[in-house]
Amino acid sequence: MSVGFKAVQWNGRKLIYDVIVLGCALTFIVSFVLVQSRLTPPNNNLDWIDLRINACGVCAFTMLTIILSIGPLARLDKRLLPLLYNRRHFGVMMFLVALAHASFVVEWFAERGALHELWEEFTNWPLYLKFIGSSMKVPGLVALSILFLLAATSHDFWLAFLTPRVWKGLHMLLYVAYGILVLHVALGVMQDDRRVIVPLLLGGAFGGVTLLHIFAAWRERRLDRGGALSRENWIVVGPPDSIPDTCARIVTAPNGERIAVFRDGHQIGALTNVCAHQNGPLGEGRIINGCVTCPWHGYEYRLEDGCAPLPFTEKLATYRVRVRDGIVEVDPQALPPGTQAAIRIG
Repeated sequence: MSVGFKAVQWNGRKLIYDVIVLGCALTFIVSFVLVQSRLTPPNNNLDWIDLRINACGVCAFTMLTIILSIGPLARLDKRLLPLLYNRRHFGVMMFLVALAHASFVVEWFAERGALHELWEEFTNWPLYLKFIGSSMKVPGLVALSILFLLAATSHDFWLAFLTPRVWKGLHMLLYVAYGILVLHVALGVMQDDRRVIVPLLLGGAFGGVTLLHIFAAWRERRLDRGGALSRENWIVVGPPDSIPDTCARIVTAPNGERIAVFRDGHQIGALTNVCAHQNGPLGEGRIINGCVTCPWHGYEYRLEDGCAPLPFTEKLATYRVRVRDGIVEVDPQALPPGTQAAIRIG
């Protein structure tokens, strides 16, 4: 977090996640090569290079589809929240696979002694005005450049340097890269392979990601309508037991601000739902070892005052809470970050 940008970034659980993701990627690539080489045996080195190009390309596109699906899936089913925990590392691995795909393309042209042909594809300007017959490599290079930018700025140094709002906006380019990659595949594979399975798989992946985001947003609309208010304009949450132990209920203030109301045994506190690290949905996390832990990257805050444990310095806005006639209520007016506001019940 504030000190060295590494304290919560590496632990046993994250390392296990990395090993699993890396193992799955390698297994996918090796299995693709083995199966395709059996179905269509390569005749020469060019065919083997082409096989590696396809294996890494399909793997990278599949990984990116999964990455973009994790967010809405976790909102639809909280049991999938652990998948969010190490998503940035997943993205960096995806970029490395995509880079391997591009390097094999260069190797294919070099093997033929035709690197000049590759250069001519990028500098044949009339082709840029076409769709059918245009170069598939141009959108591929654009998408790879975006993925490089996002991988290079994935470290918390850049998050702090750019500020969370700018950093998050920059990394929304991942959706742009995905759309460009769909175009890359359409210009490449679909012009040579006319089997109906290709557009079905490509359209299914793109359509699936789109529908997941739309459905998740539709499910969350009720949160943005604002919670019921008491006579004194406090937000009505519900009985204490309606807040799952070590978890939160998310309510919305009249101004649209989401508030995460956590219960830790006999303690109830309310924090802004926006994590100070990357604007993650804090209320979708849980209390671990006494601290509210963001589900995205494990950033921690004390429930009583919204402060990160020492030596870190991040502070979140808190909200006054009370229990009135057996019902938990929250003052929608935020307190200064770091203000102690949690209460004990029972």
